[in-house]
Amino acid sequence: MRIGLIATDLGHPVLAATAALLARRHEVVGVDPAGAAGELADVYLLKTHSPQAFSLAKELERRGAPVVNSAAATELCQDRVRMAELARAADLPFAATRDAGRLAELADPAYPFVVKSRHSRRHDLVARVDDPARLRELAARWPDEPVVTQPFVPGTGWDQKLWVIDRQVFAARRRSELADDQEVPGLGQGWEPPAERAALALRVGEVYGLDIYGVDLLDGPAEPVIVDVNAFPGIRGRPGAPEALAALALRVAGEHGRAAQGRGR
Repeated sequence: MRIGLIATDLGHPVLAATAALLARRHEVVGVDPAGAAGELADVYLLKTHSPQAFSLAKELERRGAPVVNSAAATELCQDRVRMAELARAADLPFAATRDAGRLAELADPAYPFVVKSRHSRRHDLVARVDDPARLRELAARWPDEPVVTQPFVPGTGWDQKLWVIDRQVFAARRRSELADDQEVPGLGQGWEPPAERAALALRVGEVYGLDIYGVDLLDGPAEPVIVDVNAFPGIRGRPGAPEALAALALRVAGEHGRAAQGRGR
């Protein structure tokens, strides 16, 4: 089979490890997100989230190639307003998310709160705001940034990171960047999530149409709160993740090939 990797960094650890596994028996090709579609592969993994990558993925899908995650599902997860709206419609416990317009225009918030870039991307804005001085500081640095606000959930000071690859759940706990103390954030030890949290992570994939994704959870007063969903995150340091990703690529390619043969009869 021919597997295409739509990515700007083919050396990313999980992507490189997956490519090495696949290359033992299959052809693996890097695909420039800003380039032309060229000869079709049997399946594509969409790792990068630039506008050029979305355009390329849509063109590949139009030509009949399977893309994981799909262009539509990946693009949806770049817009935190749309994500929150879909979560509410599906009765997911997503943090209350308000479209706040431009950061410089944010008025009369209820402190403390969390402000995030509306459009999820690398190095986007995610910050806790405790008072007007902090808000002014952020507004000076990000005056034209479209943002959303969410209530600050004190929780335990630890983020619960759940990653899903083809319904296999991987997890870890990470010290929150928004916690009160100054401990350096970083991935903690592997963590076995309770069954209901793993089930919640799987439900997220069903709602958003994702096969590879991450779910960020906090402990709310009465139930876990989803604060973010990421399409095709890094999933660094999780044993078994490259194997799961390679298996997913081959499964999708195989299913697509069999379906195409069936249509050709």
